This record gives sequence, C-alpha cells and structure tokens, in this order.
Amino acid sequence: MGTVTTLRPDGSPHSTVVWVDVDEHGVSFNTAVGRAKDRYLRADPRVSLLVIDSADPFRWVAVDGSAELSLDGATEQINELAKKYLDRDMYSHVPGETRITVQIHPDRIESHGLDG
Repeated sequence: MGTVTTLRPDGSPHSTVVWVDVDEHGVSFNTAVGRAKDRYLRADPRVSLLVIDSADPFRWVAVDGSAELSLDGATEQINELAKKYLDRDMYSHVPGETRITVQIHPDRIESHGLDG
C-alpha cells in the first residue's frame, strides 16, 4: 500500500492511502470515477506516490510524475488488487461505480534502503 497525493483546485495537497500495482507498464493505482482523486487529477495531472515498507519504515520509494487515467481494464485491476491485499477474488464494488486506473508516468523516483 502507499499514499498518493494529488492537488486540490486551491493547490493544497490531498493525500489518501491506495493499493499499488506494479507491472510491465510501471506503477499505478485504482480509484472510482467522480471521487476526489479522479476529479483532482483531471484538473491537474501532477501526482506523488510514497510506498513505505511496513517491516522497515526506513525503506521506501517515492514516485513523482503525471497521471494518465483509463477505464480500460480498471475493473480487472481492482479485483487483482483485492486479491493481492485482501486475498479476495473480487472487490466489493459500490453499485453503479465505475473504476478507473491511474498510471503514473514518473518524472522523479527517489528511494532509501532499496537495492539498485
């Protein structure tokens, strides 16, 4: 899990905990259309993600960049994340909710305590 920060319309930070996905396309997370993260990223795509190792808080990675939002595969992704984080085959969707994948295109990656 990680903490993602987006920017509100007034420029103040908005931080929330998210489930993180890493694959051949890079780092992403999932949210729902109409939620604050979705609205804020549509207005300003700048995003920051911080992931801290729960076993060693001095081991972390931070990714700053821009967000690309996509509906393609978002429902499948949230179900995969539910399996990863909750060991459930499906995410408990809110009726009528549309999921969205947020792919982070990094401008900067910083870390501490990681090899390589």
